[in-house]
Amino acid sequence: MIELRPFSSLGAANHGWLDAHHHFSFANYHDPARVHWGALRVWNDDRIAPGTGFPTHPHNDMEIITYVRTGAITHRDSMGNEGRTEAGDVQVMSAGNGVRHSEYNLENEETTLFQIWIIPDERGGAPSWGARQFPKSERAGAFIPLASGVANDNDALPIRANARVLGATIKAGESVTYSPRSADRRLYLVPATGKVRIEDVNGAETVEAGARDGVAMTALETVTITALEDSEVVLVDAA
Repeated sequence: MIELRPFSSLGAANHGWLDAHHHFSFANYHDPARVHWGALRVWNDDRIAPGTGFPTHPHNDMEIITYVRTGAITHRDSMGNEGRTEAGDVQVMSAGNGVRHSEYNLENEETTLFQIWIIPDERGGAPSWGARQFPKSERAGAFIPLASGVANDNDALPIRANARVLGATIKAGESVTYSPRSADRRLYLVPATGKVRIEDVNGAETVEAGARDGVAMTALETVTITALEDSEVVLVDAA
């Protein structure tokens, strides 16, 4: 199954300083058909005005992955961590048994990002935070794990879930393939930029997705993503 979820169909809330679009039910947006996709609970597409952000607030029992598309975000938390994550880079906060944090755009330009929440395999545990650079040149033409709880994804930021967050950049006319470890895995893909065609290994199902559209997939052995324009894509593979 391959289901296109156009950007125009997403939940939305514009707070002035924050223009947010929700792939899944979040805050005041609720769609019983889009509560989660396996362990993938949240995929927010946020635009944050300069000099604004999310003041200190709590989380627990959630793996929170932030993929910065443009600009930068500055993180501070109750564990004493502080860091600035720039466009193309990723940060992960494992909320564990409880953490308080803030996220601010301290830049002179708008920051855009994807914030992805994945339900952990087990509740509790000490919270943690980490960030690292993922140069786009290193994921040209191939999916690279950015955050993962799967064995052997050693270069990815660790998460406490049987899931992977992957990124790829694809030149127009080129294709990449991805094979989940089993057909019952749930995949969710969003192009950060560009336009792509997604099809299963047999070509029986095909959809085209533009920038910021969502594509929900399951019961697939292999999926092929072909760039119709130069594209940057993010994929979650969850149980």
